[in-house]
Amino acid sequence: MAEGLGKVLLIANPAAQNGNGGPAADRAAALLRAQLGEDAVVLARTAGPRHASEIAERAEGCGAVIALGGDGVIHEVANGLMRRPAAERPVFGIVPVGSGNDYARTLGVSEKVDEACAQLLAAEALPTDVGCVNGQWFVETLSFGLDAAIALDTMERRVRTGRTGTALYAEAGVNQLLHHLETRRYTASFDGGEPVQADSIMFAVQVGPYYGGGFKICPDARVDDGLLDVCVAHPPVGVARALYIFLRAKSGGHTGFKQMELRRATALHVEFDEAPPAQMDGEHIDARIFDVSVEPAALRVLRP
Repeated sequence: MAEGLGKVLLIANPAAQNGNGGPAADRAAALLRAQLGEDAVVLARTAGPRHASEIAERAEGCGAVIALGGDGVIHEVANGLMRRPAAERPVFGIVPVGSGNDYARTLGVSEKVDEACAQLLAAEALPTDVGCVNGQWFVETLSFGLDAAIALDTMERRVRTGRTGTALYAEAGVNQLLHHLETRRYTASFDGGEPVQADSIMFAVQVGPYYGGGFKICPDARVDDGLLDVCVAHPPVGVARALYIFLRAKSGGHTGFKQMELRRATALHVEFDEAPPAQMDGEHIDARIFDVSVEPAALRVLRP
């Protein structure tokens, strides 16, 4: 990265990780400037929702745009870059300062600011896939049903308690499994095939393998294979069994259960009888019908 990229735009969410984003941004900017030059790195702090996306979309004359914060700001910056013409998209990098850090886990980027900056300075910009749902982009995860409800519950608990980490996701998961183990009817077609009707408890569509702060929901997902990995959990399953499968998903050990369906596709269309809880990269999405596709090699991403 250090050679030939020109100006670097560092987009930072100062509110990330309960306010740690501000000091982390100062530290990252200093580290990058020490290697690239004082005038080579511009630090832009976000002021609220969607600001990161707006900044990234207007990133003229930059060789690289780096998102510093949690999966939310990474999601926003990626969306801003994807709204630019393909030939005018700067290289994309991340410094993870969040609670889930699933995209960082997928890319192999350290959660320590110093180490992450060192990795970026030595990284190669590699073609990387991006998912699209109803015209919005996601870099790691899209899910409907129980898993989305868990993710959204986790965010609410994070705001309310100030706590972070995988344990919080597990706590939300247990709560949802005990009190909201609901079945949702859907009709889906994969790559234009014949529609299939079924019931689901959870339905995940992944670019990378992780969601929920390290749960390996699609263990074989790769960010550069031009495919989306799909994992659907079908009923019937009791609370105790569901809890056991949920805990096994932390290490990807859930895939062998008969309730689990795994697919790969470049596109899918899914309609639910009623609008389900839904999230993309941890952000809420409200709809009943979803058109999902993958844009192969859409971004060049700095990967260690």
